[in-house]
Amino acid sequence: MKIRFNPVIKGCFAAVLLASVGSAAAATTLNALFMTQAAYSENDIRAMTQAFQKTHPDVQVNLEFVPYEALHDKIVAARGAGGNGYDVVLFDAIWPAEFTKFDLLQDVSSRISADEKGQIFSGAMNTVEFKGKTLGMPWILDTKYLYYNKAMLEKAGITTPPQTWQQVMDDARIIKQKNIVKYPLVWSWSQAEALVCDYTTLVSGFGGKFYNNDKLDFSSPASLQAVKLMKSSLDEGLSNPASREYLEEDVRKAFSNGDAAFALNWTYMYNMANDPKQSKVAGQVGIVPAPGDAPGKFGAVNGSMGLGITKGSTHADQAWHYIRYMTSQPVQNQYATLSLPIWKSSYQDPAVLKNQESLIAAADKSLNVMLSRPETADYSRLSNTLQQQLQQVLVGSATPDAALQAVDKSAARLR
Repeated sequence: MKIRFNPVIKGCFAAVLLASVGSAAAATTLNALFMTQAAYSENDIRAMTQAFQKTHPDVQVNLEFVPYEALHDKIVAARGAGGNGYDVVLFDAIWPAEFTKFDLLQDVSSRISADEKGQIFSGAMNTVEFKGKTLGMPWILDTKYLYYNKAMLEKAGITTPPQTWQQVMDDARIIKQKNIVKYPLVWSWSQAEALVCDYTTLVSGFGGKFYNNDKLDFSSPASLQAVKLMKSSLDEGLSNPASREYLEEDVRKAFSNGDAAFALNWTYMYNMANDPKQSKVAGQVGIVPAPGDAPGKFGAVNGSMGLGITKGSTHADQAWHYIRYMTSQPVQNQYATLSLPIWKSSYQDPAVLKNQESLIAAADKSLNVMLSRPETADYSRLSNTLQQQLQQVLVGSATPDAALQAVDKSAARLR
């Protein structure tokens, strides 16, 4: 049967259809790239984004999640896509030098007032700044802490958490000798950036840095001491040998399963390890700043990350509105159990402090001494070399001295 349209109805239908198409065309779609590792979970980011879209119905955000190890290359590979690429990307504190050199992110300096910057921790702002440019808003304010199992230490007769790395090793020996756990220590030493973060934490604790007279230097006494500690802890059976293949989530799971007395990990592990639904050691989780080589000295790596607008984005204003929402104080306070807020005044909020007073106390010390990994446009190449050489030491194929000298030679050739 052939259907005939009334001309008037047909005209009205066409008008409605055109209006609908026009409305749909007016909506802005943003493509945003995040990671699936540590800090905020994929579900948390989706929930934040949905809340943003409710208040911005004219903006649709398409989310893409990749492992941290793929994040950098995804951002770089998309730079030729122009307006068809990403609008918003999550970037690590180690990439601004490279991203500035190749002009990958928009400078948002004019979008953030000096007064507002003063409300944010300087360590967080340092994450997104390079040579006078501000490449985004800091989002994840993070460093690594030393976690310990209170019950295991008590069983071993240890009454206070260790204050130095020497005490960590001594306590680990006692715990191992008493057969409380086979491998007291667990780390994220896979050949990945996680390994560099653990190494940097140790270098920081031993009072080291990565530059000497403006030149990269990996053969300093502090650097050598850090690598020797890593290797000796494996040789003595104090560190789980599987650490050489572990990333942060593997560390969290091992610690939460009761397979370690000590672990080095990011902020997010604190509340997850204390959650009885996903941890066998809930209620027994202690946390202190990563120690140094003397009581009262601490070590910390700048593991913070920011959200930036890509150079090719054609929706910079909408992208900025999304970034501002995601990094806003109310949102950060709401999710403070996963990543501590970048806002100074948040730490006077009872809701932020609740049930994580120990974490906040540790952060108060650690966030002030964070050591940045080398700021160089060739960081990815440098990091790969450092990872490879550290792995050679950890598997017994190279000595600490030889490995660090090899890193120095490679660093000398960087642009």
